[in-house]
Amino acid sequence: MKIARARAEQFGGIVELASPRALLHIDRELMRELGYPDSPLWDLPEGALSAPREVHVVLSRKCAAGCKGCYVDATPQGKALSFDEACGVLDELAAMGVFHVALGGGEALELDYLFAVADHARKVGITPNLTTSGLGLDEAAARRCAVFGQINVSVDGVGQAYADARGFDGFHHAERALRLLRAVKPEVGVNCVVSRSSFEHVFEVARLVKRLRLNELELLRFKPVGRGARLEEELTPEQGKALWPMARRLVWRHRIRVKLDCSFAPMVFWHQPSARAAAFFGVQGCVAGDVLAAVQPEGGLTGCSFTAQVLADARVPGAMRAAWPKGFGEFRDYVATAPEPCASCAYLKLCRGGCRAVSNAHGNFSDPDPGCPRVQEHRAASFSATGPRPEHGPRRPLPVVAT
Repeated sequence: MKIARARAEQFGGIVELASPRALLHIDRELMRELGYPDSPLWDLPEGALSAPREVHVVLSRKCAAGCKGCYVDATPQGKALSFDEACGVLDELAAMGVFHVALGGGEALELDYLFAVADHARKVGITPNLTTSGLGLDEAAARRCAVFGQINVSVDGVGQAYADARGFDGFHHAERALRLLRAVKPEVGVNCVVSRSSFEHVFEVARLVKRLRLNELELLRFKPVGRGARLEEELTPEQGKALWPMARRLVWRHRIRVKLDCSFAPMVFWHQPSARAAAFFGVQGCVAGDVLAAVQPEGGLTGCSFTAQVLADARVPGAMRAAWPKGFGEFRDYVATAPEPCASCAYLKLCRGGCRAVSNAHGNFSDPDPGCPRVQEHRAASFSATGPRPEHGPRRPLPVVAT
């Protein structure tokens, strides 16, 4: 076991292992055994983490692809953090003790300073990961991608299913990018957005992951934000209930690593899995504003990359560190203030009410996630006497972040 770095927390600390690669939450006794001194944080009652573990740095809203469901409304002229701004943000995150940044967009590969930003992250002690469409990636760029930790290429279907999901025929470009990247490093995987129309094609994506010897398949829930707010692609209630069994079949049939987006938590916990089974798939509820945060291209620090509530301007030195300790109460306080049916759910502390971005898109940030089967059953029972109700309720697009 090789420790890369550690950070004290009220409960003990977080340790990053270099080999095997992992982030571990450990208690105070083990922190002492590993040689770390007692921390002033240990005298405080447990609360939110002292800083996020990971931050999604949305470098830009620039992208020439024009995917029909793009959640950041990326365009060829989209807003971007400058190189100096991005490096300043990384300096601040490093000082806060953040372990990983996920760099993305838009299409981060369209920025001529992407690799310089990743180099700077390494220099200040943060592991940079990358999400990309892979469009335009050549052999030279693939070799430079060795600077990243995990790299995931977005693939929402194979062949025609990709074109149907994205609105253009880019599958062969994505497949070529995966091959080029896999030749450089083993930490290459696929991000697959699971939508109403792509649900039945996920097994084809899993076979691709197996065939190319990729290290993970991460399933992401379609969210009605950005250009996606104009699409009727949220999972049906039947698909929502089938998501967890499907993920398990993918693992056992193809012997691949499958990770589930935190927004899938309500659909998983409806099946009442054991805590061990949920942990195996990396299932936890909304971690925005606690484990996770995001920096938008306009500079705003938000709870996650799908929400627009800005806590601070990340470009201002010291602003994130000053705002973090008592910020994001709308995320952190959900468990204590949850309405029914979340309040009486045995999985409330794990699920945390589902995805706040989806709830907000349907009308109210603090409502239970309308995609949760338990919520759907509760609403059906509560309103059975008033006739049929819409599948999810009214929906409104999320505002574009501006600071």
